[in-house]
Amino acid sequence: MRLRLPEERPTEPPTGYKIAHPVLSQDGTRAGFTGVSLGGALPYEVVDEARCVYGRRHRAPHRRCDCGFHCVHESAVAEAMLCTAEHRAAVLLEVSVLGAYIRFERGFRYARQRVRRADVGPCGCGAVAAALADAGWGRPGWRALTAACAGCVRGRTSLSLASFARLAGEGLRVRAAAGPVAGVEGPEGATAGPGGAATGLGVAELVAEAALLQARLDWFQSQLGQLHDRGVQG
Repeated sequence: MRLRLPEERPTEPPTGYKIAHPVLSQDGTRAGFTGVSLGGALPYEVVDEARCVYGRRHRAPHRRCDCGFHCVHESAVAEAMLCTAEHRAAVLLEVSVLGAYIRFERGFRYARQRVRRADVGPCGCGAVAAALADAGWGRPGWRALTAACAGCVRGRTSLSLASFARLAGEGLRVRAAAGPVAGVEGPEGATAGPGGAATGLGVAELVAEAALLQARLDWFQSQLGQLHDRGVQG
């Protein structure tokens, strides 16, 4: 006698939480995420379908395999993973569980997902993140990004949070978590509308965009000043 798992037919897609690293395609035209464990070798976009990481031809999630997207039921459980040293640079995602799924005690393993929101932690210096900048590592065809404040971006490849949301598309919201600096709050979120332009930008987001632009201009001016000094000395 073969036991069958009880079937669920929810009226709304279940909500789950996970952590991942934001990534930018090599040509700079697409944005997505890559996992922190089993599926880390396969970056995914905001709306995507799971593939077997072992290269098998079965559809995910297979009962006798570990393939499929993974998430947990509670945001606090996913957020706790960000405390470990190897996951400090990851972001917290809120996702909609789509397609077939297998329910476990602490979460789901499932076939398709939509990333609805990404919460970006503070910059490594402790300030509120204004951008996602090149983290110095990546996957084939994808650059990993990490949170950066306006002062720490310098000359690295970077995107503002609103620009990342616009590239990722599908209504993704990206917001910065408040840092330890007193009196400073992160932007509530940037949403990419149907036309691809970011909508719903508030004062905090515009201030962050302006600060990022000013930091980049300051860096370029310092580089030009060094080139001028070298020319004079030569």
